[in-house]
Amino acid sequence: MNGRPNPNPASFEPSDEREEIARLLPAPADWDLPRGRHLHHKDLLMRHIDRDQATTAPTTAITPAAATAPAATAAAARPGRRRLRPVLLAPVTALALAGIVTAAFALNDGDRKPAAGTSSDAAADMQPVSALLGQISDAAGKRDTPTVRDDQFSYVREKVREADLSSGKAVVGPLHDYELWLSQDPEPVQKQGLIRSDGKTMPLNAEFGDTNGTPAGFSRPTYQWLASLPTDPGRLLDHLYAKAPQAENRERDQAVFEQIGDLLDQVMPARTAAALYRAAAKIPGVTETPRAQDAVGRRGLGIARSDTKNGVVTEWVFNTQDFTYLGHSTRLTKDTPYAEAGTLLDSSALLKSAIVDKPGRLPGSEKK
Repeated sequence: MNGRPNPNPASFEPSDEREEIARLLPAPADWDLPRGRHLHHKDLLMRHIDRDQATTAPTTAITPAAATAPAATAAAARPGRRRLRPVLLAPVTALALAGIVTAAFALNDGDRKPAAGTSSDAAADMQPVSALLGQISDAAGKRDTPTVRDDQFSYVREKVREADLSSGKAVVGPLHDYELWLSQDPEPVQKQGLIRSDGKTMPLNAEFGDTNGTPAGFSRPTYQWLASLPTDPGRLLDHLYAKAPQAENRERDQAVFEQIGDLLDQVMPARTAAALYRAAAKIPGVTETPRAQDAVGRRGLGIARSDTKNGVVTEWVFNTQDFTYLGHSTRLTKDTPYAEAGTLLDSSALLKSAIVDKPGRLPGSEKK
């Protein structure tokens, strides 16, 4: 390669094409995605494949990894899952997309011991934010939680917005509705529930690679699974450092902080919620933030942590009166080729969290 596109693309071998397109793609954001974010990007990949196949020759090849994606993901319009990371893909050929995305999203299971300096022993010195998180924890521990059956579904309704980086520049999309129905079955499931995003409804099938169904866990946090987590804050933090999905190029402390944040909109036992907040207080670098607000502009108390390695800050927002969780935001803290410091990457505002009997039903209503 000489820094310029090959003037004769037809002479490319497949591996040459992948390398050339990978080189030409805009620099992606510096973080990797935990396993729970894969579905969104898998759907985005398939959306690009559909679009490219509609405008290019039908002989374009797809890698085995893309070819094994569930058939339901091939629909042209796919809403993403919640807690979206900015869109990192450019509209190029399906072959290149499949190869690049498969490589970029490779993860391990995170089942190692906490890294030195990041276990609960090293984090035992309470941060200055611990007083506020203690208040939030105490309030959460006093809330009533329902009895949840295995045949029911958790329900979350939010307003969300995300940045799209596929053009090489961050373009923050409009605020839109997001609803999620998630199966509470403790066994691995092929049909997780439903997603309704910006008026479009799609089935939520097993995650990519879960041939036997997606089990309960960090990417499908059922009430029963949440109840099984340790309720001692120190033991819980050790468990999170050892078991939460991890990715390269991201601080482990930040990954655990964000993993806790990904659970906060779920219905869970009061004692689990209380333990999560006290565990968060032990993570190095967690701070209070002034003037926190969620995706719809509700102002509240902020709990945040910055990943100095990758230049992003994630902030949780809580009601100033009763300490209920309101939502989150993630922003850049340093200039990048695709956006300036302060640019919003994603945000949410939690409007409802409940348990319902069927996917598609709303709390307190039998209408679908």
